[in-house]
Amino acid sequence: MSFHAVDQRLPLVRQAAFGLQHVLIMYTGCITVPLVFGAAVGLDKSTVALLISADLLIAGIITIIQSLGVGKLAGARLPIVCGATFAGLTPMILIAKEYGLQAVYGSMLAGGLVGLALAVPFARLIRFFPPLVTGVVLTVVGISLIGVAAGLIVGNDPTADGFADPGNIMLAGVVVLVAIAFLCLGRGIWTQLGVLLALVIGTLVAIPMGLIDLGGVSGSPWFGITAPFHFGAPEFPITAVVAMSIVMAVVFAESTASMLALGEITGKPLTKGDLARGLVGDALSGVLGGIFNAFVDTIFTQNVGAVATTRVHSRYVTATSGAILIVLGLIPKMGTVVAALPAPVVGGVGIILFSTVAVVGMNTLRKVDLSDRINTTIVAVSVGIGLLPEFAEGMFEHFNSSAQILLGSGITLAAISAFSLNLLFNHTRIGAAARAASAPVIAADPVPPTSEEPHVAARA
Repeated sequence: MSFHAVDQRLPLVRQAAFGLQHVLIMYTGCITVPLVFGAAVGLDKSTVALLISADLLIAGIITIIQSLGVGKLAGARLPIVCGATFAGLTPMILIAKEYGLQAVYGSMLAGGLVGLALAVPFARLIRFFPPLVTGVVLTVVGISLIGVAAGLIVGNDPTADGFADPGNIMLAGVVVLVAIAFLCLGRGIWTQLGVLLALVIGTLVAIPMGLIDLGGVSGSPWFGITAPFHFGAPEFPITAVVAMSIVMAVVFAESTASMLALGEITGKPLTKGDLARGLVGDALSGVLGGIFNAFVDTIFTQNVGAVATTRVHSRYVTATSGAILIVLGLIPKMGTVVAALPAPVVGGVGIILFSTVAVVGMNTLRKVDLSDRINTTIVAVSVGIGLLPEFAEGMFEHFNSSAQILLGSGITLAAISAFSLNLLFNHTRIGAAARAASAPVIAADPVPPTSEEPHVAARA
């Protein structure tokens, strides 16, 4: 009996290696959310460490649910890796400062429950996410994430001493060259493990450069997990609940694009049921995050890029990644070791992975009739709007918190623009009328000349 590549199991060693590769790719992005949140609300190091452990634990659980599925209830059953989303970071910080941490996790729990109720209705919109929409979103996702890779390589604070250090830039260049060598010149498993090998070789090169800091390992505990509702009984201010419900809707839009992309990459198109179960997985992250003091999870696009780059489509590989994340969440000392990967090394790999996501988006747009001026306009406007926040950081900082949630993410803006314009011009009479008005006029058949009009044919 033949299986789709998504459903095939690999030999244990290869499955573990590919699973670890996914974890190393997403780890920095995953733990950045609790680090930034903890610093913004003034939490001590031990509390931030607990948040990181909870973050990894829930990310691992949701990754396994998305990869393997839970009956007909949850999980898209695709090679998916999940982690904390930045979409919820700003509202969580604002809620913490206004109402306290009990309100942060109470509103997250409520937002997750709202998401569970909306998953099936949202999935019914799948026909409104054609290649025109998903291609735009993926292109914007890939291009916008290149800035994240640049920040890892160069730094994000121009006033810092190590900002734009030539050694860091050269290290990232070495990582890129190693990855290219394996991805383009390697054979078999060496090609598929090219990203992991680039990470390992880059880390070895970084050792004599003094970029490996294992100072925090000795102080990390061997075992740790946050108790449910660590900060006290949850609270549910209406404003906070609305804000986190909006976050869940934003996560749904991002995850829908990622799941449709994975369907394209793996050759296994999604049904409405698959999409609904995938969205239920996102909503469960809000429920579990609210209970265990973690964060709302989304599908990590860098791992979508890894699936496309390595062409390893097995969902059992990402399920292994989920198991590794759970172990890292339960054993903080191991998580600290992984966190010691030099930022320029991760950034160098990120350049390739994030750009691959953009290429997947461009390839998706090839299925669209771009000779049609309306489709071309939709793509141009949506990509432009989606990239605005990336080139004009802070442009929406004077808007209220709810508006910032929607407008501050270029991915969200691209999704809303492409979805709305496609709906307006490809699913209503307005688009039909616009195309009819611009259609070329076909001249009527010429009248055969008569003896009375000998020169009509010559003039026609």
